[in-house]
Amino acid sequence: MRRLLRRRGETATVGEQAAGEVAAAAAVAMPMAEPDPVAAAFFDVDNTMMRGASIYHFARGLASRGLFTSKDLIRFALGQAVFRVRGDENPVHIAEARETALAFVAGSKVEEIIRLGEEIYDEVMADRIWAGTRAIAQAHLDAGQRVWLVTATPVELARVIAQRLGLTGALGTVAETENGVYTGRLVGDLLHGPAKAEAVRALARREGLDLTRCSAYSDSANDLPLLSLVGHATAINPDAELRDFARENGWEIKDFRTGRKATLIGLPIAAGAGALAGSIAAAIALRRHYRSGG
Repeated sequence: MRRLLRRRGETATVGEQAAGEVAAAAAVAMPMAEPDPVAAAFFDVDNTMMRGASIYHFARGLASRGLFTSKDLIRFALGQAVFRVRGDENPVHIAEARETALAFVAGSKVEEIIRLGEEIYDEVMADRIWAGTRAIAQAHLDAGQRVWLVTATPVELARVIAQRLGLTGALGTVAETENGVYTGRLVGDLLHGPAKAEAVRALARREGLDLTRCSAYSDSANDLPLLSLVGHATAINPDAELRDFARENGWEIKDFRTGRKATLIGLPIAAGAGALAGSIAAAIALRRHYRSGG
């Protein structure tokens, strides 16, 4: 019988060599965008790039591994919902949010958190990426521009998300470490509100970016300092305040939510209907309380 496969290392026949040369000669390289070194795009993560809160999805993944209880998860969901609905810069509220974020990593090894982040992204987060937002990010990459995530999520988790999406990198909240273990303290503060704008300014200085040629995307009015910093701002799945501001200032608005009420998008997706209902009820009650001046 004629042998169809040859062992590794055997030389090609004259016919095979000719076929290879013809194929190489006929190959056409796809055009690549010229690098655009002074322009970049900055994307918020929660409810902009991903449905729900990334830190909550991470916490949910940790809970499924028995690293803390369902009761802890529900308490965290309530706290995150309340913090997002308030949307203020009260130092006490910021401190509470900081303590909540640090509770997930204190005493853990950095390499372990990164490994778990990769697992949990693949299991829980990948299917929650907004296809529309991802396409916008890819368009910036295709234009030769760098694309950065800018989020209050711990930077290690933010980097995992950026890597999985093929983006340039991520700016996130930085937790202090000693000998590869989280101490439970932050380096600086949460990357939230004006802190995001300051981080992007610092990155622009380091990378030589022209902010007037840069773009930013967010769902929240909390990110107005960042959105106002760049030359091209877009509101994605915006809350009511950001939608109004965007309309008044002629910013583009994109809404990828289908069959969902905007008021629910801002809340983390809870483990069960009861927890979600509790989060919403607490958020509504607090909003009424603060509006009444109580």
